[in-house]
Amino acid sequence: MRGGEKRKIIVYIATSTDGFIARRDGSVDWLERPRPRGNYGIATFFRSIDTILWGRKTYEFALKHGGSRTGPRIENYVFSRRRLPPKSGWIYVKEPVGPFAERLRAAAGKDIWIMGGAGLIGSFLDAGQIDEFIINVIPIFIGEGIPLIQPRRRHVTLELKSSRRFSDGLVQLRYAVNPKSRSLR
Repeated sequence: MRGGEKRKIIVYIATSTDGFIARRDGSVDWLERPRPRGNYGIATFFRSIDTILWGRKTYEFALKHGGSRTGPRIENYVFSRRRLPPKSGWIYVKEPVGPFAERLRAAAGKDIWIMGGAGLIGSFLDAGQIDEFIINVIPIFIGEGIPLIQPRRRHVTLELKSSRRFSDGLVQLRYAVNPKSRSLR
C-alpha cells in the first residue's frame, strides 16, 4: 500500500473517437500509428502499477498476437467463467469481482490496472470497484466495434482530473469515478 492508502483500480485504455476499444473481431489495427516521444506517458503509468487485470477475450487476443505477461514483477489475473489451460505466470479468477477487488486493494502493493475488455470494465464499474479512467482518445472513427464498457443501464458520474493534448492529436482524459455512482437495473 502507498502510505496507508488503499490501492487504486485504474482503467488505462485507448479508444477511437467514437468510443470503441477494438473492432468487432477484436482487432486493434487502428492503434498502429506513429507515437510521439514519451509514448503518452505509458512508462510512467507502468511504474505506478504492479498488477494487471485481464478479461478472458483480451487475454486470449494478447496471447494469440504475441502479447506477454508484461514483466516478472507484474501479477496478472485473468477473469473467466470457463476453465482455461494453466499457463505459467497467470492467475485465473472465477470469483465475484467485489470480494476479489476488496482483497486485492487491501494487500500491499502499487495501483492496479484493468487492461480490458469491455465486459471486465463493466463488471468492475457495476461493483463500484473502479477509481479512475485514463482514456487515450485516438483521433479516428472506426464506425463500429467493441465499446469501452459493456452496454448496460448505468448512471456513473465522473470528475475530470486532467486532460492533455499530444502533438499527434491524441487527447488523454483522466477521470475519477464518483463513488456514489451506481448501476441501474
